[in-house]
Amino acid sequence: MDINNYSKNRELFKRALKSIPTGVYGHLGPSNGCAIPVSAFPIFSENAKGAYYWDVDGNRFIDYMCAYGPNVLGYCDEDVDNAAIEQLRKGNCVTTPSRIMIDFAELMVDTIDMADWVFFAKNGGDVTSLAILVARAATGRKKIIQVKGGYHGVAPWAQKLGYPGIIEEDVCSNLYVKWNDFESVEKLVKENKGQIAAFISTPYYHPIFDDNEMPAEGYWKKIRKLCTDNGIVLIIDDVRCGFRLDNKGSDYYFGFKADLTCYCKALANGYNVSALCGIDALRGAVSNVTYTGSYWLSAEPFAAGIACINKLKKINGANLMIEKGTKLTNGLIAAGKDYGFNLKVTGIPSMWYMRITNDNSLMLHQEWVAECVKRGVFFTNHHNLFINCALSDEDIAYTIDVSHEAFRVVKQNHPEIEGGKVYAIN
Repeated sequence: MDINNYSKNRELFKRALKSIPTGVYGHLGPSNGCAIPVSAFPIFSENAKGAYYWDVDGNRFIDYMCAYGPNVLGYCDEDVDNAAIEQLRKGNCVTTPSRIMIDFAELMVDTIDMADWVFFAKNGGDVTSLAILVARAATGRKKIIQVKGGYHGVAPWAQKLGYPGIIEEDVCSNLYVKWNDFESVEKLVKENKGQIAAFISTPYYHPIFDDNEMPAEGYWKKIRKLCTDNGIVLIIDDVRCGFRLDNKGSDYYFGFKADLTCYCKALANGYNVSALCGIDALRGAVSNVTYTGSYWLSAEPFAAGIACINKLKKINGANLMIEKGTKLTNGLIAAGKDYGFNLKVTGIPSMWYMRITNDNSLMLHQEWVAECVKRGVFFTNHHNLFINCALSDEDIAYTIDVSHEAFRVVKQNHPEIEGGKVYAIN
């Protein structure tokens, strides 16, 4: 299998450094920790279609990051793009919103089991922050319970003390608990009686640099009752999981009902829109909150969202992606075993996390991922990965073939591995 050349990527990166902070800033940058070694990864894309994207050097990748989640149907899906283009010709950002906003809202209320209303924005962080504002407006309280390791965006309240620019006042109302530890949540509620506005969490535990975990039996039902009994707003951050577990919502998938649910990523197959869904009891609170943005009511993404959701419902996209993810991850695990590597896969197969457990330093895993990327299979090292509906059986077979080759190379580079154990890492 050919090894990719990235010469144009490097040239463009040097150019980008002159006018853009760090060349590519944020989590997509080559220095963010998920692209190690940097030399194995492309930096800039040229075009994309279906399950693939091509970089500026013409290398094709089967993309298992899916733009960090938005690619759910396949890049440049014709149904979604045609709907967006048709709306763009009519109008996009106009002084008053397009009537298509109502169509999109009605579709979401009809689709999401817990939703009685929808508030649109642009980014996942827009709606997680709005959810906190709504909970505080509704309860008159300020404290927020979060799960340690959870990620809810980059607003100051969602970051950690010690991060650049974050001060104590930004996070002083946050309370933290371990995932699946209901007793700790119950204890915090008792210790802060009448002070907690909300409990916010992803539907299952999917942090970076850590194995994913499902909710324990009865966990969400107990959390739901505790919140109801104590007037606490239950917020589910479905920004990553939304439409990859169940079209009706991840809370529905796990058998409970949230008060507020945050959506973004897969909502419109890459068109920039996010949504906060809520129950009737919180309609007044969200109506009173001052919260808006310059492009939040642009019509083009609404049209894309309608086409995306309707197609996901038609093809039962969540089940399709879970089936594809199961086939892929089973093949990857088997390939690892052939070379003495234990590839551990956790999370829902449509949005899984994986790591090689033979070496706690994670260096073996990084080497294996790098060898896959150099051969046209785009993984990242320490983040959950994504399936999209355009992924074919041939793509899965090719990915597994590449994984075999990558495992073989890593095995060859590390003769110290015997019987699946690492005795020394240089």
